[in-house]
Amino acid sequence: MTNLIKAAAVAAPAVMAASAPAAAQSLDETINQGFASATGWFVSFIFSPFPGTTFPWIVMWLVIAATVFTLYFAFIQFRAFPHAISLVKGDYSDPNDAGEVSHFQALATALSGTVGLGNIAGVAVAIGIGGPGATFWMILAGLMGMASKFTECTLGVKYRNEYEDGTVSGGPMYYMTKGFQERGIPAGGILAVMFSIFCILGALGGGNMFQANQAHAQIANVVGDYPGWITGLIFAAIVFAVIVGGLKSIAKVTEKVVPFMGVLYVLTALVILIMNADMIMWAFGQIFEGAFTGLGVAGGMVGALIQGFKRAAFSNEAGVGSAAIAHSAVRTKEPITEGFVSLLEPFIDTVVICTMTALVIIITGQLVADPNTGLYLLDEGASTIQTVDGNKGVALTSAAFSSAIPFFKYILAVAVILFAFSTMISWSYYGLKAWTFLFGEGQTKELIFKVIFCIFVVIGASANLGPVIDFSDAAIFAMAVVNIVALYFLMPIVKGELDSYLSRLKSGEIKKHS
Repeated sequence: MTNLIKAAAVAAPAVMAASAPAAAQSLDETINQGFASATGWFVSFIFSPFPGTTFPWIVMWLVIAATVFTLYFAFIQFRAFPHAISLVKGDYSDPNDAGEVSHFQALATALSGTVGLGNIAGVAVAIGIGGPGATFWMILAGLMGMASKFTECTLGVKYRNEYEDGTVSGGPMYYMTKGFQERGIPAGGILAVMFSIFCILGALGGGNMFQANQAHAQIANVVGDYPGWITGLIFAAIVFAVIVGGLKSIAKVTEKVVPFMGVLYVLTALVILIMNADMIMWAFGQIFEGAFTGLGVAGGMVGALIQGFKRAAFSNEAGVGSAAIAHSAVRTKEPITEGFVSLLEPFIDTVVICTMTALVIIITGQLVADPNTGLYLLDEGASTIQTVDGNKGVALTSAAFSSAIPFFKYILAVAVILFAFSTMISWSYYGLKAWTFLFGEGQTKELIFKVIFCIFVVIGASANLGPVIDFSDAAIFAMAVVNIVALYFLMPIVKGELDSYLSRLKSGEIKKHS
């Protein structure tokens, strides 16, 4: 599969670009303008600030929720970490339990939906606006978000639908309807419909168009500029070939692709950090100082905080509810076990991978600072930090990697393609489950969504970064608005599951499987 992706997504565009008609560029621009005008109102609402401030209300919504769950479950993200590792290793797995995939496959599928371009392009966007200090708030948001992920994924398994053919459907729309009904709380069905609509938009936006957009940008950076719709068509064909086989097909791909792409990316970053080992402490100094002063970035400390939390939420999706859909397909009869496994997700995604990306950008000197004051210089008439070559987004990360060793940009190109591909196939599953919740199960209904999803791959590769990233953020954060309301009402049920499981684990009733 890796060779297929490389061949299709790198070699083909280079060949086709030479013969692409000039009119194709105007097609890209037409798609972009139409997309921007159609989604502007939605973006403005989701990211509107508190009156008299520049702080988006949606960011505070996520921060408060992560804090509440962290305190309510007594810092479960730290207490359960060792047991979560044991579960992923399969120490407590029973192959006879209901479900479609193992703990490891569920984690890999969910990680493939979160470990994506948010870790490469998103981190660069955060640092480009909020400076190195955004990294500190990103890490903090990742650690806190582990508790949100734990809560939603436990509920995802507990209230899933299990069918006679062995397949399952789960996620926020199911715990909103069944969980609310169980507790005698009204309006669960309304929340479920709202979540499903936002989930479909999120799947088409952040889980699809943003990935295709940044993958095209990275390929064009390697092979030269060419129309985005070419990348879109190739990606759409490969994605369709995988997702038509359902979750088990997706899981088989992600359990191979995710560890490979994660190791490839982390090792590449580690090589650069080792080459610049003498600057690592300085870089952490920039991160801590920037977190509380801003080091001259627009908005100062608050600007760094907003960008850090915003990017972390988009990267690890804690509280959004998307991962609960993938985790609900796990083979287990103990819902809480998948809650434990899921809390590893924000740690790997944000605390490890996002931090390494940030360190590489900072250490390689991509951000321009005043040598006299040490403060970062802003672009003229803009709130973004000046970079050595004017790079933004994924191009900034690519420049950072290439500055250490020139051929690293090709390794990053492969990583970007794999990240984008795996994210798209995972989000196609999330969107599909929301689609079938609204319109019912059935092969024809599922095929309609899969075709629509692949059309949006082409649109995403053709549109410019601005409208795509804005809509991506807005759609995914809208899911969080509805999901977190449900989590507040249902967190006592998670507490009951947690207390029961831990007492049985302590008494020896729950044993390891050989």
